[in-house]
This record gives sequence, structure tokens and C-alpha cells, in this order.
Amino acid sequence: MARNRHPEETVNLILDVAFRLFMEKGYEHTSIQDIINHLGGLSKGAIYHHFKSKDDILVAVTEWMTAESNQMLAAIRDRCDLSGKEKLKTIFRESISRPVQNDIFTVAPDFHNNPKLLFGLLHDTIDNAAPNYILPIIRQGISDGSIQTDYPEQLAELILLAANVWMNPMIFDSTEEESYRKFMVFRQMLQGFGLDIVDSEILERLQELASVYQKNKQKKA
Repeated sequence: MARNRHPEETVNLILDVAFRLFMEKGYEHTSIQDIINHLGGLSKGAIYHHFKSKDDILVAVTEWMTAESNQMLAAIRDRCDLSGKEKLKTIFRESISRPVQNDIFTVAPDFHNNPKLLFGLLHDTIDNAAPNYILPIIRQGISDGSIQTDYPEQLAELILLAANVWMNPMIFDSTEEESYRKFMVFRQMLQGFGLDIVDSEILERLQELASVYQKNKQKKA
């Protein structure tokens, strides 16, 4: 049996395998044995040493998925050389450029088979990302005059829900054309708040990800 002398490496291996299986097969259709079969010889005991159940693994996977993103959000939030508006634009650009985005869209997961994972991501969006990262940036933007709104809390939630959920083809199975139309409406909505932050380069990247998802979804069909 293969053993890892570093517990954190074992945990990361379990989370990486579980994440990919959840994406490919769906949470409900992934068993503990499926995860074990991809761990290179680690035993069931190695999993239960770190996690009490598959639900515990799911919680850890969700936290693992959002940790890198939240670190990026915090770094941009705390910069002193950008206005609130510039920080939001930087966040959009950095978010869609992360390598993990290519991995997720290439796997082409069906979030209808991952309701618990989807709920975890929604929970993190509303209870963590929006109030702790986006809201402070919007408040800064109101102060420096680069963002116009009387409802900063609601705007923070709206921006993230629209970007991460409504525009996500993996959740609504949007075609490339439908995704493009959503991107355009999203850009127009932001412009109404004085946020001209979705430029042609960002739109091209969003279209690229939507295209990658649809092509890989068709391969799996």
C-alpha cells in the first residue's frame, strides 16, 4: 500500500481526485470506492483518517475550490493603486484567466448531477465572497466616485450571482449563442451602474470558455 508521509499531500490528493470525479460523474454517482480506485494504492482507511464521510469530502472540495479564488479576491481588494471600478475589472480578468477554469470547462460537468456542490458554491458566493471581497470594493468605488449605487450589498450579490451562476453554461446548459447574449446583457447591466468593465478581451475569453464547454459536452454525449 502506498503511504504518504505528509498528511497535507494525502488530503490534497484525495480532494483532487474527488473533485475530478464529482465533475465527471456527479456527486451522487461517485462512491468512496470510486475515489479509492484513483488514489494510487491508498486504502479506505487513509480516506476515513481525514474525512468522516463523502459529505465531508464534498465540503472540503468546495472550500478547496474557492480558496484560490478567495486569495485572489483578497489580494485585489487590498491593493492601494486601483479605484473600486478598476478592482472589479481586474477581478473579472483574473478570474476567467485562472488555469482551473480551463480544467472545469474541459471536463464539462453537469451541475444538475451536482446539486450539493452547486449549493456549496452558492453558499460561498452569498455568505463569503460577496460580503467579504466584492462589497468592500464597491464601497470604495462609491467613495472614490467610480461606482454609482445606493444599494452596495445587493449589487455585490447581483454581480457575483450573474457572473458565476446565470452566465455559467454548466448550470443552464446554454449554447454558445445563448451565452453570448447573456454576456452582452451582463455588460449592459454593469454599464448602468457606471461600470464599463467588461471589455472585448474579457468577452472573447468568456466565449472561449463557453465554446470549450459545449465542444467537450458533445464529445461526452
